[in-house]
Amino acid sequence: HPLKTGTIVVDQGAYVTRGIGLGKEVEIPGTAWYVTDGSRKIMVDAGMCRTELADWHHRGSRQDPGEAIHERLGALGVDPAEIELVILTHLHWDHCHNLDKFPRARFLVHSRELAFAHDPIPPYYKSYEHPRLGCRPPYADISLETISGEAEILPGITVFPTPGHSPGHQSVAVTTDGGVHVIAGDAVFSCANLVPAGEHLPFTVMGRFSDIVESWYSMEAIVRRGKVVLPGHDMRTMDHPVYPAV
Repeated sequence: HPLKTGTIVVDQGAYVTRGIGLGKEVEIPGTAWYVTDGSRKIMVDAGMCRTELADWHHRGSRQDPGEAIHERLGALGVDPAEIELVILTHLHWDHCHNLDKFPRARFLVHSRELAFAHDPIPPYYKSYEHPRLGCRPPYADISLETISGEAEILPGITVFPTPGHSPGHQSVAVTTDGGVHVIAGDAVFSCANLVPAGEHLPFTVMGRFSDIVESWYSMEAIVRRGKVVLPGHDMRTMDHPVYPAV
């Protein structure tokens, strides 16, 4: 289930499609995912924050009433206390707010991501809401478990490294009746990233990355693995309330 936890306003060419649409403001969703087989209940990411803080990150960004992750789950009839696991693709601000709404969950993040979040380079202070800016990171009071590579976390749910957008980014492959669906996180921002950019370029590179080479390899790995790729910030993922889509 894709859950829209707010709206982020970004420059298309700087964030979504590198160099394409520079200066054009676009609205993208802050997306989290609820995954269940009817008994096991997990989250991939927890989404973004309230409007006041979102606007500090990107002017015009917002979280409308009913969009906080616990409210979205409530609308599905799911009590956040039922969630047993939250897999974090990475620790940027728009993916890990409201973790305290999951009192019984384990929280899983890549070890490299946690290390970088604790000591990022200055251009990433804001992304991680780092204390050097006077912030308290949203995961500060959360006990985070770390993973360093690929692993099947639960039957049919595999986490695998997809660095590039951030140093320790990871994506989640979910085996379904409709084939493997990869929840890409920000390793793939938009469906537009999966459109060939030229004769020898099978992808359109994202604008926001820490390492363009790793980002490219991660997109290749995602496409190889997934029958369906679910990007991290594309409203088209909301076209279907549940996947596999019928």
